[in-house]
Amino acid sequence: MSQTHFELAFGTLLPEGFSPPHGSPHGSPHGSPHGSPRGSPHGSPHGSPPCSHGSPHGSPHGSPHGVSLSSSALWCNCTTILCRKTSQCETDGACMTSTSVLEGQEQHVRTCITRDNLVPPGQPFYCLGAAGLLNIYCCYTDYCNSIDLQVPSATPRPGLAAGVEPAGPWGPVELMAVIAGPVFLLCLLLMVGVFLFQYHQRAYSHRQRLEVEDTSCDHLYLAKDRTIQDLIYDMSTSGSGSGLPLFVQRTVARTIVLQEIIGKGRFGEVWRGRWRGGDVAVKIFSSREERSWFREAEIYQTIMLRHDNILGFIAADNKDNGTWTQLWLVSDYHEYGSLFDYLNRYPVTIEGMIKLALSAASGLAHLHMEILGTQGKPGIAHRDLKSKNILVKKNCTCAMADLGLAVRHDSHSDTIDIAPNQRVGTKRYMAPEVLDESINMMHFDSFKCADIYALGLVYWEIARRCHSGGVHEEYQLPYFDLVPSDPSIEEMRKVVCDQKLRPNVPNWWQSHEALRVMAKVMRECWYSNGAARLTALRIKKTLSQLSVQEDIKV
Repeated sequence: MSQTHFELAFGTLLPEGFSPPHGSPHGSPHGSPHGSPRGSPHGSPHGSPPCSHGSPHGSPHGSPHGVSLSSSALWCNCTTILCRKTSQCETDGACMTSTSVLEGQEQHVRTCITRDNLVPPGQPFYCLGAAGLLNIYCCYTDYCNSIDLQVPSATPRPGLAAGVEPAGPWGPVELMAVIAGPVFLLCLLLMVGVFLFQYHQRAYSHRQRLEVEDTSCDHLYLAKDRTIQDLIYDMSTSGSGSGLPLFVQRTVARTIVLQEIIGKGRFGEVWRGRWRGGDVAVKIFSSREERSWFREAEIYQTIMLRHDNILGFIAADNKDNGTWTQLWLVSDYHEYGSLFDYLNRYPVTIEGMIKLALSAASGLAHLHMEILGTQGKPGIAHRDLKSKNILVKKNCTCAMADLGLAVRHDSHSDTIDIAPNQRVGTKRYMAPEVLDESINMMHFDSFKCADIYALGLVYWEIARRCHSGGVHEEYQLPYFDLVPSDPSIEEMRKVVCDQKLRPNVPNWWQSHEALRVMAKVMRECWYSNGAARLTALRIKKTLSQLSVQEDIKV
């Protein structure tokens, strides 16, 4: 860009209607050839400024070119198009000089600014530079704008002369951004905080699922002489079989005193607690397992679910102190613990084996069974059946537990209510159709068949620990000799689906009728085709006949 073009672009700095003076033809950008009575640094000591005291050549107006000037006018150097002939201009405001760099070339401009354009007072817009782009200097003496400014840099200039403040590093837009930015972020954080608080409150209310407690009703259910056994009896004979009223559950849960931890799992911990002189089991879920807690409590409160061979549910509640949340599931306490623990500690007799196997089949049969009627029960499949999820009662019978992955079947709409959590069953106990993903998830019987396969593995664990004639084997998990301790789905698929292997059944089992029947039941539970497997009800009938033959009272 040429200097002429730059001067045109800089025209905004010129006062509106400005007309350059027609001074002496001897003027130059650096002062008048006749000097200046005000002491311009570049003026000549041998003369006076043009038109200031007249001319020997005379003019009616006191100027050799016919221009009348005020005695208070300020003379400045000028390089714009409007004063190219004289190189100077007259104003009642200020002189201005500027330096900029355009397309790699240094450009200098000098001109006049009228008083009307010196706004706002103290820091006129026409005297403001742009950091790194344009340096501007305003002054108020004759030809004071003859100095050359430095090339613009990002560093702000030093203060200006004659009371004009330097251009600040931030303009109005930048200042507004600096102020508005933090305010906006603060508002955003407040909105996020309010949203999270409301979400927490809604989630808390959802978990409660309870109305405001009516303490006037407490005496109906929780008289001081009522015990756990009384409550369980009431639940068993109330008709619905769905457990205690919710506000009673809450009262029970909040008056339990935890005694000792008796187990840990991926969900959280299991404690033994005391309530009114009786022992209860308290399963405490971590807050990230809320879906599992909610699902298990929901399944346990299914109408008509209560059964001798299904873990007795007492209450569900949450405890929130503002910083952390505990999700409690209160159930019957069984001191023997899980079947896995029991078999690790004790061998079993023929009678003990049949009692454990028959009670497990009875519990699973009740779970799978659909009861029709106005107070009916949907069919339920366990989906995570294993020895660690079966408890051993004081009378050495089994109780099905851990229903967090269970699914319910609605026969009216033929739909399956599948748990929304991300947990999957235990890989070691997965049926072939689950391992190779060929299971029909839309057909409820598919889930029941998968439970039967897992029940067959549990029977193998029990039968291994049966001592007949003084012979019994050490406890082992199914497939202990074929896969590692924590097998992957791929490793289980290779053994169960590809090689079609099953746990080893010793030949000596054939020498005893009870073990022979157990071995036959196991094999019929392990078929690759799920539809060919026995049903829980068929297994229950077979083992009932065996108990009669062995004269065992279950």
